[in-house]
Amino acid sequence: MNWSFLQGVLSGVNKYSTAVGRIWLSVVFIFRVLVYVVAAEDVWDDEQKDFVCNTMQPGCTNVCYDEFFPVSHVRLWALQLILVTCPSLLVVMHVTYREERERRHRRKHGPNAPSLYDNPSKKRGGLWWTYLLSLVFKAAVDSGFLYIFHRLYHGHYDMPRVVACSESPCPHTVDCYISRPTEKTVFIYFMVVIAVICILLNLTEVTYLVGKRCLETCGRRRRPSRRQSHLPDACPPYALSKGEHPPNGNSDLMKAGSTEVDTAWIPWAPR
Repeated sequence: MNWSFLQGVLSGVNKYSTAVGRIWLSVVFIFRVLVYVVAAEDVWDDEQKDFVCNTMQPGCTNVCYDEFFPVSHVRLWALQLILVTCPSLLVVMHVTYREERERRHRRKHGPNAPSLYDNPSKKRGGLWWTYLLSLVFKAAVDSGFLYIFHRLYHGHYDMPRVVACSESPCPHTVDCYISRPTEKTVFIYFMVVIAVICILLNLTEVTYLVGKRCLETCGRRRRPSRRQSHLPDACPPYALSKGEHPPNGNSDLMKAGSTEVDTAWIPWAPR
């Protein structure tokens, strides 16, 4: 299988990702794609050919192999990798759509027309939701495949050396031998652990994006209240009433909210 298209997708989405997203891309490309292409396919290349049962009954070996390996590990992992990387392609397509829309807008209204987007690749509006949903989808795909793997193989991640099979058309219970059981066990645990790490990275990035958006929203709500005008601290709560001068030399005080105020007595009042 040619995995070069996955490399192109991962390289294209790298510049639109957050720091956690770039870590996820590195883990997927190095510890999943490369390990799968370089090593895993070769380890499982002889899985059916070297699955040998101690019987000459025609069809018995094939039936027993299907009983213990309903889906090949490498094919299950290949499908998992394809589905995990597809959401990243959607992000690239969304950015490309924005850039093309911006080009059409400038072609129609001239190069000096106001831009539709401050930055087409900035995660705002619909692109933010596309990126967030892609993370949720990737975490769901990995979780779903781990569950499928657990159900297909009944939670047994250790590859046995010998399995007993009594399926028809086997004449009796026969022993079947699996090639490279220890090596396959190591790869199974490795791929499961890497899938769990990718799920945690996706959930971490979701938390980061949602938390950042909540902080930005709260910050925008606080700014208008800070911009409200207040009277200076030196302004007294009361002002002298117009035309009233008590004989003791003190002026009657009235609240500044009264209808008429003699501003001549207030040195800081506007002229």
